[in-house]
Amino acid sequence: MIRSEQGRLTSRGLRSLVETGVQTGLGILALAPFVVLVGLVGYLIWVSIPVFRYMRWGFFSHIAWNLGNLYAYHPVLVHGVRVMPGAEFGAFAFLLGTGLTSLMAICLAVPIAFLLASAASFGVSWPWRNILAILVEMMAGVPSVVFGLFGFIVLGPAIATQVGPWLNHWLSPIPFFSGPVTSETNLLTATVTLTLMVIPIVATTTRVAMARVPRDWVDSARALGWTEHEVFWHVIWPHSRAALTGGTILGLGRALGETMAVLMVSGNALNVLPKNIYSGVSTMAATIAGQLDAALTDPTRMAVHALGTLGLILMAISLAVNLIARVVVVSDGQTDHAGGGLAHGIL
Repeated sequence: MIRSEQGRLTSRGLRSLVETGVQTGLGILALAPFVVLVGLVGYLIWVSIPVFRYMRWGFFSHIAWNLGNLYAYHPVLVHGVRVMPGAEFGAFAFLLGTGLTSLMAICLAVPIAFLLASAASFGVSWPWRNILAILVEMMAGVPSVVFGLFGFIVLGPAIATQVGPWLNHWLSPIPFFSGPVTSETNLLTATVTLTLMVIPIVATTTRVAMARVPRDWVDSARALGWTEHEVFWHVIWPHSRAALTGGTILGLGRALGETMAVLMVSGNALNVLPKNIYSGVSTMAATIAGQLDAALTDPTRMAVHALGTLGLILMAISLAVNLIARVVVVSDGQTDHAGGGLAHGIL
């Protein structure tokens, strides 16, 4: 009897020890993303300190990006920082290129994605609805380098020879749409390529939210004599609006951070601002990838620090966008449990 009681106590102690270990392990895993994020941000801030000491606020306002005279025998000391003679690091052109490509891509992608999501969940018959949903989801899995290759081989020539001249002819009164199309890789090509990459993200998120609207609500609305148009706008749309917002923010995050595809189709313009939509540009992410080899030749490592500063700015923008998205989705989801809950879970 005593041995049996001792055995039960030992078993309980062992289970308690295992549960404590599991809880501790889960707690450590839960803290891991926070630790990684804080460590990454801290490292980027540390890397950026020499750049801000050298360039001050000119890093945000200057256009020129120049590694300096790499063949000079000795670096120079400026504001306590060693740099090569003539070095200058201005990020304004990259900030502008990132903002233009991302915002233009979102403006093009969201209406198209909304129409695709509506068709895939409500607008077409079942066989075509399923096929359309599968095709859109398959687009989301295409590697970015493939989109970049498609943009370079197909979109670029088409924009330079057909789309660009047509836009220039009909929209020439608008300053940003006027001017010659001098290159196949430009702001418009990068925007269209990013649009193709953002559409499946926004469309899939919105379609899933529309599909989760309770069927009883739709049937009840139809039983009241509502038309399909009224059912969509008064039943389907209110409960998927927050998901569209969440999907849009996810798409914006992809557009902001896209590297390889933009590097292949944007023109990689340095030290210039885009004069029109047909001009070459460069984004922060593409510049980090494209300029890394050259930056490694800088013996003072200041060029590498400057690329790290671009990464810090890009990360700060992405974090700010996601925080704003969470606020918007949560506030909208308080009265929208179907779409808002989905979008909140994604974000």
